[in-house]
Amino acid sequence: MDVVQRNKATAIPIAVLFAITLTSLWYFDKLNPLSMAIAGILLFPAFGLIYLVASYVGPKQSKLYGLEYLTSKLPAVKKAKGHVEFKYKLMWTGLVVILYFVLTNVYIYGLNRTQTLDVFQSFRAIFAGTSGSLMDLGIGPIVTASIVMQLFSGAKIFNLNLQDSADKAVYQGVQKLLIIVMIFVEAIPQAFGTLIPDAALVTSLNGAAPGYGEFLAQTIIISQLFFGTYLVFLFDELVSKYGIGSGVSLFIAAGVAQQLFTGTFNWIPSTVGSPLGLNNPPAGAIPKMLYVIINAPAGYLYNSGIEHILFFPPNPIIALIGTLLIFFIVAYFQSSKIELPISHERVRGARGRYPIQLFYASNIPVILATALLANVAMWSLLFWTSPTLSHVPLLGHNVLLGSYPSSLQVANLQSQGVSSTTPTGGLAYYLFAPNGLAGWLFPIVYPQAFGATLFGHSVLQEVIHVLAYVGFMVIFSIMFAKFWIETTNMGASSVAKQIQSSGMQIPGFRRDPKIMEKVLNKYIPAVTIFSGAAVGILAAGANLIGTVGNTSGTGLLLAVGIVIQFYEAMGKEQLMEMHPVIRQFFSGA
Repeated sequence: MDVVQRNKATAIPIAVLFAITLTSLWYFDKLNPLSMAIAGILLFPAFGLIYLVASYVGPKQSKLYGLEYLTSKLPAVKKAKGHVEFKYKLMWTGLVVILYFVLTNVYIYGLNRTQTLDVFQSFRAIFAGTSGSLMDLGIGPIVTASIVMQLFSGAKIFNLNLQDSADKAVYQGVQKLLIIVMIFVEAIPQAFGTLIPDAALVTSLNGAAPGYGEFLAQTIIISQLFFGTYLVFLFDELVSKYGIGSGVSLFIAAGVAQQLFTGTFNWIPSTVGSPLGLNNPPAGAIPKMLYVIINAPAGYLYNSGIEHILFFPPNPIIALIGTLLIFFIVAYFQSSKIELPISHERVRGARGRYPIQLFYASNIPVILATALLANVAMWSLLFWTSPTLSHVPLLGHNVLLGSYPSSLQVANLQSQGVSSTTPTGGLAYYLFAPNGLAGWLFPIVYPQAFGATLFGHSVLQEVIHVLAYVGFMVIFSIMFAKFWIETTNMGASSVAKQIQSSGMQIPGFRRDPKIMEKVLNKYIPAVTIFSGAAVGILAAGANLIGTVGNTSGTGLLLAVGIVIQFYEAMGKEQLMEMHPVIRQFFSGA
C-alpha cells in the first residue's frame, strides 16, 4: 500500500491538463473514438507519473520521493547478500555475454526486414544491438536515461544529495523507471515509422480486427522491443551484482570485437550475391588488399588500385592502420596513472599507492556524448521520413533540424559509404560523424572529383562540419565526465572518505577527510577534465581516420578501454579473494 504523503488536490489540474491534451489531439488530428481511447491509454501513465511527483508533500526535499514506492516495485536483480566468489562471477559474466549474442540473432516476429530502415546504423557499435532483432534498441534507452538523470542532477533540479544512501537509492530507482519510459520513447516512433510490419501479419490481423491490422502488428513489434531492451537492463544489473565489470560495457566490447574481426578478415564480396572482381573485392581489409594486388593488372594498380586499397570503403588499409594506432594510444593512456602514496594508520611499514588513472572517468563520457548524437540523428531522421512525424508543425520535414538523401543519391553514392541515414543538411549534418578520410578530407582537398559527397555544401561548410563534430565530442565528453565523477562517488570528497574508512592515510598529513580531500582536489578535477577531453578527441579522431568493420571511433575506443578495464577488474577480483581487509578497501565499506 502506498503510504507516501500526498496533496491529492494536485490531481485536479493534472486531470484538466490531460483532458486538454486529448481534446487537442482530437481537434488537430481528427482521431476517431477508438484512436482517442488508445491515445488516452498511452498518455495516462505519463500524467500518472507527473501526479506522483507533483503531489508529494513528505518530509524529504526532493519531489522524486513521490516515485519511491513505485520504483521499489520494479523488476530488478537483487544484490548478493554476501561475497560472490571469483569463479561464479566469471561464470555469470560469460553466460550473460552468450545470452546477449543469442538475442542479437533472434529477430522480431512480424517484421518486414527488407523494408526496415536502421536509424542507428552509424551508432550500432556503441548501442550494442542488431537491426531488426530483439536487441534493435540495444543499450540506447539505458544510456539516454543516464544522460537525462546526469544532466538534471548536475543542474541541481532533482535536489538530491548523492552522498546520502537514501537519496542515492531514489536516484537509482527513478533512473530504472526512466529507462522504461525511454524504451517506449524510442520504440514507438520507430514501430510507426521505420520498422515496417510484415504484410502477411497485417492481413491476418485485419481478419480479426478489420482496419486495425497494422496498428496491432506495430503493437506486437513494440512489445518485443520492450522485452528485449528490458532484458538488456536486467543483464547489466546481473553482471554488476554477480559478475565482473559492467554488462553494458561487455555488450559493447563483444559487438565491436565481432565487427573488427569481420572488417579485417572477411573474404565475402562487398556486394553479397555478386561474383568476386576488382569492382567487387572482398569486404575485409587484408583479403581486399591481397586480392587486388594478386589479380589486378599493373596499369590498374598504378592508376587507381592502390588508392582504393588505401583510402576507399569498405575497410581501407588506412582504416586498419588507424584502428591499430588508436588501440596503442588508448592502451598507453589507460595504463598511465598518478599514484598517491598512502600508509596504514595502525600498521607501521604498511605502505601503498592510490592510483588516479589519466582516463579517470573511463569511457562513460564518450558513450553518453555519442548517445546524445544518436538521439539527434534518430529524431531528425524520423521527422524527415516518418509518414506521421514528418507532418508535425515546425519539426516535421524541417531542413534546419536535418535533411536526408533521396533514393537516387543513395544509389549513386553507396560505394562511398553514403546511405539513407546519412544526413545532407541541418543540425544533423553538422553533428554527423565523418566516415573516414574519403568522407571529409578528399572532398575538401579535391572538391572537383569528390564533391558529390558534400551534397551541395561548400568546402568551408564541410570544414565547419568537421570542427563542429570534434568540438561537440570534446565539450560534451568533458561535461559528462564531471557529472559522472560526482554521481558515482569518484569525486575528491568521496575518495577521501573511502581511503579513511579503510584505515589508510596520506603520509605527512593529518588523518582528516577535509585535509585528504584538499590534497585530492589538486589532482582529481584536472584529471577528470583531461580524461573527458582525451576520450572525446580520440573518438572523434578515429572517426575522421576511419576504422575497420564500421565500428566507429567511439566503438573502437570503448572496446579497447573496456577490455583493459575488464582485465584490471579480474585482477582486482582475484586480489579481493585473498583477504577480507583488501575486499573492504575496494568496496569502500
